Amino acid sequence: MDMKTKAIEAELKQLPDGGAFLNRELSLLEFNRRVLAQAEDPSIPLLERLRFLCIVCSNLDEFFEVRVASLLAQHQFDRAQGGLPDHLAATLERASAECRHLIARQYSLFNNEIHPQLAENGIHLLRRGDRNAAQRAWVKQFFDREVRPLLTPIGLDPAHPFPRVINKSLNFIVELEGKDAFGRGTAIAIMKAPRVLPRVIRLPDELSDKKGASYCLLSSVIQAHMADLFTGREVVSYSQFRVTRNSDLWVDEEEVKNLRQALQSELHSRNYGFAVRLEVGRACPEHLSAFLLDQFNIDRSRLFTVDGPVNLGRLLEVVNTNNQPELKFPPFVAGYPPRLAAPDIFATLRKHDVLLHHPYETFQPVIDFIQCAANDPCVVAIKQTIYRAGMNSELMEALIAAARRGKEVTVIVELMARFDEEANINWAEKLEQAGAQVVYGVVGLKTHAKMALVLRREPQGLRRYAHLGTGNYNPTTAKFYTDFGLLTADADLTADVNEVFIHLTSMTRPKQLTSIWLAPFSLQKELVRAIRNEAELARHGKPGRIVAKMNSLTDESVIKALYEASEAGVRIDLVVRGACSLRPGVPGLSENIKVRSIVGRFLEHTRVFYFRNNLKHDIWLSSADWMNRNLFRRVEIAFPIRSPALKRRVMREGLHPYLKDNVNAWELASDGRYRRRKPRGKQKPLSAQQTLMDMLGGANHPAKENEHGTDPVAPR
Repeated sequence: MDMKTKAIEAELKQLPDGGAFLNRELSLLEFNRRVLAQAEDPSIPLLERLRFLCIVCSNLDEFFEVRVASLLAQHQFDRAQGGLPDHLAATLERASAECRHLIARQYSLFNNEIHPQLAENGIHLLRRGDRNAAQRAWVKQFFDREVRPLLTPIGLDPAHPFPRVINKSLNFIVELEGKDAFGRGTAIAIMKAPRVLPRVIRLPDELSDKKGASYCLLSSVIQAHMADLFTGREVVSYSQFRVTRNSDLWVDEEEVKNLRQALQSELHSRNYGFAVRLEVGRACPEHLSAFLLDQFNIDRSRLFTVDGPVNLGRLLEVVNTNNQPELKFPPFVAGYPPRLAAPDIFATLRKHDVLLHHPYETFQPVIDFIQCAANDPCVVAIKQTIYRAGMNSELMEALIAAARRGKEVTVIVELMARFDEEANINWAEKLEQAGAQVVYGVVGLKTHAKMALVLRREPQGLRRYAHLGTGNYNPTTAKFYTDFGLLTADADLTADVNEVFIHLTSMTRPKQLTSIWLAPFSLQKELVRAIRNEAELARHGKPGRIVAKMNSLTDESVIKALYEASEAGVRIDLVVRGACSLRPGVPGLSENIKVRSIVGRFLEHTRVFYFRNNLKHDIWLSSADWMNRNLFRRVEIAFPIRSPALKRRVMREGLHPYLKDNVNAWELASDGRYRRRKPRGKQKPLSAQQTLMDMLGGANHPAKENEHGTDPVAPR
């Protein structure tokens, strides 16, 4: 071992965990700290703060359903195999402690700041003791009319065993005294809250003695009338509770004959996966929580006692239904690309490529592209991948219409898109009924690539047109996810897209692609090659530069290549929204790497990779993050931006503002913690998202594609 290596290892031993890679799970929780910081920020409109609080709740649900469940399953497997799962146990312990801290901050924020401020602004979330006599009478009538008929309390005894509890559902445990109708002393009852009832209930305005809107939670309604449900018994104590279960679907892809049918059966089972977390109310007695832990076979370390509703995320309904604009972000109207104003989209694309930047530019051109193809008699075929389309989609309806008109429509529907499986199955069935050819990608690999291909018969023969994107074909999420899309008629690029579709439908190995990097075959190799090329240039005295933006960075092979490039002198700036396992700023290892995360009004979702490459300025857009699953266990693509004008746009909109942001930016330190960036000295506040809203939104859309140079230089 040489002296340099020894020095690096000595430096790493001084860091938390003493390793070159940050823990993925703890990094995910750090991301949720940043989201929670948005909810804590008094400069953000009040209802948006509540929205961020709800997002943290939803994120933590998924963290337990997926990440904690996976760790627990691996931990149990290792123990069964006689292995040493100490590192997994340590990760679970630290993750549990971090979650506890996050959840305590959530409820403290809600109880001490957001809840009182909502009341000050005429939004009253009334607890039982807050309701006046008229409201109590109305709630009693609502309970008797709408709630009680749907409740089925179960007194536990040998003939009434503990019921199956659905994942993340609202339930109550009740302790009783006295004899039941049969003279027995059944001590505990379990009651499920009806899933068909709203969790947030608006009270009639005329009953209120306060200005504004009054709400109460279903849990509060049930608790207020708990005694009415157990005639002749005394309710000693009770608590709401919620259990979170493993939600990963599993099918034996080697044995299953029809993936769609297998998944339809498996979807029901998701509600009853093994339990990974139990939440109870603050007043829940110790012996009742212990009883529940035993029933669900959950370790006490995964019991969370909360000071309020067991699911704050349900309050998102208040945000969505409230019409007080002063409590929300100012309305934003997305711009429409001027270059697509001409009526013939195909004629436009024959002249030049068109870059789309959502949500600053509307998603409508993508819908128009498919709808025009569906209606155009010269279009003979449409091919498209679908990962998350949503329950309602004009785009999917256009594909159905195209199939009904006799066009060759091929749709690759990813049935294993987590939490969107049911919607995708429904679309697959509708497409097949319309006459489309529907396939489900490659067994064992999720098809995550975002591609649409149109084949049009023209005087010169068949011509291909394509849309390639970094985000989903979902018009709803396109309003608040940042993504790039490219509409193109480039012959080489569209030929590669066609080859990828043939690969996915026929399962033959794709031909040599000239323009696209394709996972799981070439994407990781090409990324590492591009990174090493910058390192080699730096070793020969030429400036090496890498700027990349993505959702997550956890693949060790890519991180090692970045470390090597940093040691060679390459300047590297990474904008990573969520989990990042790279440890920046370590002398001798990563001192030339800076990592930042942007958390703001919109969800950062673009994947942009820039390599200076000796002034060639290579820019790639991709559907893939730099994660092992994306590079080796999914079908992903990365595609180049070739037009110098569009390269400038990508850098001006997709990289420059994010490297200069000092409002919503968080910088990652070598200890794994993030520090919020603030304006220094006379610096003016600069928000990347606000800059892009001002630049591209509505009538202000400039479409200036010839400004600035082509080498992004970040403030260091």
